[in-house]
This record gives sequence, C-alpha cells and structure tokens, in this order.
Amino acid sequence: MTVEYLTLGGYLIILVLLGLGFRRMAATMSDFVRGGGRGTWWLVGSSMTMAGISAFTFTGNGSAAFEAGPTFLIIYVANCTAYLIGWLFLGAWYRQTRAYTVADVIRARFGTAVEQFSVYSGLALAPLSSAIQLWALAMFTTAVFGFPLTTTIIVIGGVVVAYSTLGGRWAVMATDFVQGVVMMSITTVMAILALYHIGGLGQFFSYFTDPRFVDDFRLVKEPGQFNNDRFTWQWIIVIFLMQIQGQISLNTAGRFLAVKDGREASRASLLAFILMFAGSIIWFIPPMVARFMYGDEIMAQDLSNPSESAYSYIALQLLPNGLMGIMIAAMFAATMSSMDSGLNVQVGVIVRNLIPRLRSGLGLNPDISNRAQMLICYISTLLIGGFIVICAILFARQQEIILFDAFLLIGSVIGLPLAFPKLMGLWIKRIPFWSYFVIFGACMAPSLVSFYDSRINGISWTIQERAMWIFIWGTAATLVCMALNRFSTAKQREQIDEFFETMHTPVDFDKEIGDSTDHAQAKLVGVSTLFMAAAASFLLFLPNDWTGRLWIAGIVLSIAAIGMALLLYAKRHRPPEEPPESILEELQPETPLAAETATKSE
Repeated sequence: MTVEYLTLGGYLIILVLLGLGFRRMAATMSDFVRGGGRGTWWLVGSSMTMAGISAFTFTGNGSAAFEAGPTFLIIYVANCTAYLIGWLFLGAWYRQTRAYTVADVIRARFGTAVEQFSVYSGLALAPLSSAIQLWALAMFTTAVFGFPLTTTIIVIGGVVVAYSTLGGRWAVMATDFVQGVVMMSITTVMAILALYHIGGLGQFFSYFTDPRFVDDFRLVKEPGQFNNDRFTWQWIIVIFLMQIQGQISLNTAGRFLAVKDGREASRASLLAFILMFAGSIIWFIPPMVARFMYGDEIMAQDLSNPSESAYSYIALQLLPNGLMGIMIAAMFAATMSSMDSGLNVQVGVIVRNLIPRLRSGLGLNPDISNRAQMLICYISTLLIGGFIVICAILFARQQEIILFDAFLLIGSVIGLPLAFPKLMGLWIKRIPFWSYFVIFGACMAPSLVSFYDSRINGISWTIQERAMWIFIWGTAATLVCMALNRFSTAKQREQIDEFFETMHTPVDFDKEIGDSTDHAQAKLVGVSTLFMAAAASFLLFLPNDWTGRLWIAGIVLSIAAIGMALLLYAKRHRPPEEPPESILEELQPETPLAAETATKSE
C-alpha cells in the first residue's frame, strides 16, 4: 500500500497547490462564489459533470449494475436529457438571470420569504449531506483498502477546505477539471481492461442471455423480483421523472452562474452531456463484468454490502501495479468534487443572502465592504468545512446506524417537496410568490403520511409510490395556484415579469463584465494538468510487465495531451496588449450590475 499512499499524497498536494494558484483570481465576493461570471465553457462544463457524481457512482450505482444490469441507467438517461435541455436553452436562461447565487434566482422569482426559507433549509441539510458522503467514502475505503477511517475523513475534508478557502469558486472549478481528467482516464482504462478480460464486447453482451443472469439483467424487472419493486416499469418512469425534475428546476441554476454568457453556458451543458454520456458507459461495464466473472467471490466478502465493492474488487484484479492508487484517487475525486461545489454554494448564500438580510433586520446597512465580504467567505468556508468533517467523524464513530438511516429517510421525504415548486416556478409564469409554500405543503402531505406509516404503522412506502403521490398533489396545488393568480399583487406580477424578461435577455459580456480571463484559466489549469501527468509518469518505474507499463503510459499521455491542448488554447487567447507574465496582476474586480445588487421586496 506504500505506492497507493504516495500516489494519493502527491495527488492531494497538487490539488492544494492548484487552489493556491487561483487565489489571486478570487479578489472579490463575486469571484469567490461564482468566478466573477468569467468561467469558460470547458472549465464550467467539466466542473458541472464532476459535481454531479460522487463515490456513490462507484459503490451504490456500481452495486445496482452488479445486481440488476443496465436498468438503473435510467438515472443517467435523465441526467443526459437535462444537459441536452441545458444546451438547447436552459443553461443560457440561468446565466442570463445575472445572479450571484441560486438564492438570488429564487428571490427574483418567488420573493424574499422563499429566498430566506431556501437559505436556511439549505444550510441545515446540505452540510449533513456532504458529511454523509464523506463518511460513506471513508467507510468504503477503510473496508476495502484498509485506510484509517478518521484519518481519511480529516485528510479529504481538510484538502477540500484548504483549496476551497484559498481560491473559492475558481479553485473548485479548476480542481474539478483536473480530477475529471484523472478520473475519466483511469476509468476508461478500467472499462477496456474489463472488456478484454471477459473476451470482448460480443462476449460481454452474451452474458445478458446466460440462464444464470438473464432474469436479473433484463431491462424491466417483474414486481417483487427486487426489494421495494425496484427496476419495474413504475420504478423506471418515476425515477426518470424524479431525476430530471431535479436537474431542470431553479435549484440547478447555480451550475451556470459562473460561466461568461448564455452561449458559453450552452456549450458547458453540451460538454457535460458528452462527459456524462461517456461516463454512463465506461463507469458501469466493470461492475457488470465483475458479476459475470467474480460474482461468488464478491458476495463471499465479509462486508455489510459486498456488492458495493464490485468496482474496486475487479479493479484490484485487473489494474497494473501502481494504478490502484490513481483509481482510489478517482473515487476520492468523485466525492471531493461534490463536496467542494456544495461548500462553495453555501458560502455564497451566507455572504450574499444571509448576512445582508440579518444586518438589515438589525437596522444596519446591509452593504458591507469587499474586504469584509471576503473575510466572511474565508471564515464561512472554514466553519462549514469543519462542521462537515466533525459530523462525518461522529457518523463514523457511532455504533448504530439509526441516525444515518433517519437522515436518508428525511432527505427522501423532504427533498422532492422542496424542489417541486421551484420546478413549477421556472416553467409556469402564472403562479404567484405565495404559491411556493402552497405547493410545498401539498407535496409534503404524502411525504408525512409515508413517514407516519413507516414509523408508526410499520407500512413501508416504496420510493416510486411516495414520489408518484408527491407529483400528483404538487400538480393539483399548482393548478389551484394558477387559478388564484389574479389575487396576487400588481407589484408581485411586475417582479415576475421582470424575472422572465431578464432571464431571456442575452448577456453582453464585454459591457456587463469584461476583463476576460480565458488565458489565465487555461494556463493555470494546463500547467497543473501537465504537472499531474509528470507525477503519474513515476508509476512507469514500478515493477510491471510491458502491457502494464503501456497502460500507465497511455494514462500519462492522455492527461499530458489535455494539458498541452489547454496551453495551446491559452496561447491563442493571450491578451495582445499584455505580456503573458502579468495577466493575473491585471485582473480587475467586476463591477456588479445594479440589477444584481438591488434587493427587491414583495
């Protein structure tokens, strides 16, 4: 394991250095929480993809692939469909809101009360969600690879907090990009090795009709075949609707707020579609091959859920010496990219939407200096990051998992009701401010009934049953709110009209923001990617046969090729009036638009 420790150590150090490299670009609150609205399509698109996956991709979803074949891919079909919608128009709409945070978008659509409700509910739930992801990753790596549990939590959490504090949103996007390059490289090699091991693509698909696997690997399962009627037609339809509604509601606007303009937002979403589509194929071939080739050995492991180790098990069997460290790094990257994005989002709403409102309520001037805003950003990042790490350690040290199960139940009960009115508010103009709470209350009704039945009556609702009734009640409440829209005030209707008008007005980057940093972004990320390739090249000196060294060389060259492509991109986008050495020194803080800084009341 010495090689794996050295590989991971070098990998984590590079991430911190990358955050340090972007520190000078996070000069204002806007820079810290949304990259100043200057992000390039390739940087935002790759970050968007990485933020959408976690270690659960390789554990929980890998387990579903191992047990039931390709049916669970309906989740990724929904993700890809949402990214296509983002490419066609939705990404541009979100960027054109000209908001700094998702809470800004919610305030513009639903008013201050809903904004504050979203702020406080997000601050309550998001850090716990990140803590559970961090804890789950640490538990997995401890069980499979023998890593110290508490140490793993502290190290991963500490690294994320370090680069997020140093460089803000810039560091988050840059590290997501580099981690994405590493993850896609190693998982592509893993998929190829798995197919080669089983005898090729044709042999792989032949197992789908093998009598031992045919029932489990058919696309649509029979009711009762799996627990809670998973993978049936009803499950497929409801899961698709659940997943896509979560991807195209106002909650996801934050993905696009860092990009330069609507055109770049569309390109970012297209890149995310391409990466997610490719990932949907290459990430889940190995666990299916593991079922065909090592099913009995995997299920015989002394683990609480041995099927969740399918990906790591086959990786240990097939990867050349030294590459397992990169594979572990890829699993770390998946969780770290979700954690850093969530951390940055919560810091943004604190400094932008929470502190000014509290100051205003105390009779103080809600406007504070840039220096004070940056100080709040740093302190909030450290505090929330520390809270996430502490919660993850507490989860890990408990002997019972009741708290963990309870949080997952609460998340499934309240998550969809929180998101559904935001979906309706985006696509339906004729619902007033107060409709959010009416629709949310209607969606909570079946959730509360299901919770009561589960805890009191011992009757378990399946996720598709709960979601179906939430959709029905939420839709009915939406229709009622549309019918009562005429009772909303003229001022509210005027603000809603202004929201949709702004959302459909293209951003003029040169006039509204200016000071393009395309060159600086590509140069810093390109150099970091080359440095990552150089570090990985040391694995070539480990004892391996010639085929193992070829696979390592392929990974190194693929990472290096992307780094060189970024440097060429940087060269083409070098500002002609400035020498390349001084581009970072010439970055100027963005002057916020009046429309973005004005706080509107109901």
